[in-house]
Amino acid sequence: MHQKSHRVYPTSSVRQKGGVLRALLGLLIVAALSLGGGAYWWLNQPLRLSSPSIELSVETGATPRDIARDWVEAGVDASPWMLYQWFKLSGQSRQMRAGSYELAQGSTPRDLLRMMVRGDERLSAVRLIDGWTFRRFRAELAQADGLKQTTAGLSDAEIMVLLGEPGAPAEGHFFPDTYSYAKGSTDLAVMKRALHAMQKHLDAAWAQRQANTSVKTPQEALTLASIVEKETGRESDRPMISGVFNNRLRIGMPLQTDPTVIYGLGEQFDGNLRRVHLQTDTPFNTYTRTGLPPTPIAMPGKAALLAAVRPADTKALYFVARGDGSSAFSATLAEHNRAVNQYQRAQRNPGKSP
Repeated sequence: MHQKSHRVYPTSSVRQKGGVLRALLGLLIVAALSLGGGAYWWLNQPLRLSSPSIELSVETGATPRDIARDWVEAGVDASPWMLYQWFKLSGQSRQMRAGSYELAQGSTPRDLLRMMVRGDERLSAVRLIDGWTFRRFRAELAQADGLKQTTAGLSDAEIMVLLGEPGAPAEGHFFPDTYSYAKGSTDLAVMKRALHAMQKHLDAAWAQRQANTSVKTPQEALTLASIVEKETGRESDRPMISGVFNNRLRIGMPLQTDPTVIYGLGEQFDGNLRRVHLQTDTPFNTYTRTGLPPTPIAMPGKAALLAAVRPADTKALYFVARGDGSSAFSATLAEHNRAVNQYQRAQRNPGKSP
């Protein structure tokens, strides 16, 4: 006997659940399509910029997240998370190159990534040399090819206000390096980059300071570094020269360094430092005053910054130029006087060995 089969029909509740699932699935599909369309729209829309063009120097080793954040901080009005996700999802984030870039109005997120992948850097460059003064820095920027001059009639103090550092001295606060730029970029934009670079290098040096340094603040370290920069004839002597000055600061002995006196003379200095100059008191005369001068006297480089806070462990209090770029160091005045006589005699009689 055959059992009669029965067809089981879904209940109304099951039918309702199936309808809800289909509706949810449809909503998810619509949302995904909307997101995709929104992303496509955003990638092809011009980015909003805080100025007609935005300049950024991408450092070697910067991560895609760093680069996205830096562009936003430089003036791109966008979510750093969105930029980062675009870099990452594009598959080209590892191809972005370090360099100096300028983003113009009308550029899209696609243009931004394409520029960095291609390495489309600026066309011109200006080189700032270790040991230059801010006056020399300004003169170099004034004659840089294609650089728009916006600070020609301003004082140093007015420039620092525009750079967001009112009251800070201009001297020494700009890092000597080569800065690339696009024609039409401003001198103030280059100054801003050099200012930020110096702060970055100064912070890094200060974080590595040794216990035997006599400087108490990053500003003092910057001032001492500028003196070390001007006094160094041979790079390997920097830690020893810093050691001498750190020792003098520690015991309250005048630094007695000619470059500070020359700086204090300004445009009056004719290239010949006379005894009367050493005896004439100015805020920068380290023969008549103890301690550091009120501001740096030049732009120190990275090596001088590190030497200022990582001086050689030495008892030397004196040094004299040997005439070949190097210096002879002495712990006592008697030793120093002998070294002075020896090397000054050698310079007067260059044919004879000291």
